[in-house]
Amino acid sequence: MRLLLSFFFALLAATVQAAAPQLLLDVAHFRNEDRVVKGSVVELYATVPGTGLTYLRRAPKTFQAAAVLTLEILKADGQPAYQETVTLKPPVLSDTTAAIKNPVSFQKRVALPDGQYTVRARLRDQYKAGSETTVDRLLTLQTKDKEAFLSDIVLLARPAAKSSAQDNFARGGLRLSRAPGGYYGRGTAQIFFYAELYQAPAGQPLNVRYRIASDEGGAAEAETTLDQAAQGKPTTIVGELPLGPLPSGQYIFTIEIRNAKNQLLTTQSTVLTRYMEDYAPAGATN
Repeated sequence: MRLLLSFFFALLAATVQAAAPQLLLDVAHFRNEDRVVKGSVVELYATVPGTGLTYLRRAPKTFQAAAVLTLEILKADGQPAYQETVTLKPPVLSDTTAAIKNPVSFQKRVALPDGQYTVRARLRDQYKAGSETTVDRLLTLQTKDKEAFLSDIVLLARPAAKSSAQDNFARGGLRLSRAPGGYYGRGTAQIFFYAELYQAPAGQPLNVRYRIASDEGGAAEAETTLDQAAQGKPTTIVGELPLGPLPSGQYIFTIEIRNAKNQLLTTQSTVLTRYMEDYAPAGATN
């Protein structure tokens, strides 16, 4: 894990120094609520920090950057299940020497049947020839018909907020502001998260445990009680956990769902990175 962390920091430093485009790709899957279809809804969330893009002068004190993003989901045989190319443009700057340049994000939801996939994102700086970044993620989708299970965990930059919006940035009646790449930078005191629990046993309270751990062992944990799971629909799991004095590093964040007898029903984990020396890139919320 230390090797992965060193590589992450080296990549971040190289991005700033060489002004190469950086791409953060998050992939999360949720149960498809159309129960006739055995599969999942996959959320692709790509964030491009503005510090790695080339800004061209468009008018006096007006500079603009552009990133061409291609998202693909490939089947096991290499055939595309989904493909889309968009051009992302961060806000116009009046001064390109500014230390902080706004990132730009793009999110897509794709319904897929069960199977093995590769999610691929390719990023090209529109104003810098030969500059391209590619990120791949392996994805396995398998429907569970009987036992309780959790969706992927979505790490958030701020608490989930109630919302009646029906767009790609809302789930379960909540607006989600994702933490791109699970990255928590300078000034961050706690993490926020969202997940969905499916097929939970009816008529009994459940214990929900949260834990942040490193290679050296447990670092932070909390527990709460879920009095009644939703019947016939997902139960939203939202919360926060203080980071406290945890130093810079990579950590595993885990959610456990246990019954009244303390038996483990389901668990899910994800990786988060804390980096105290720099600010995290912000993610779009609409």
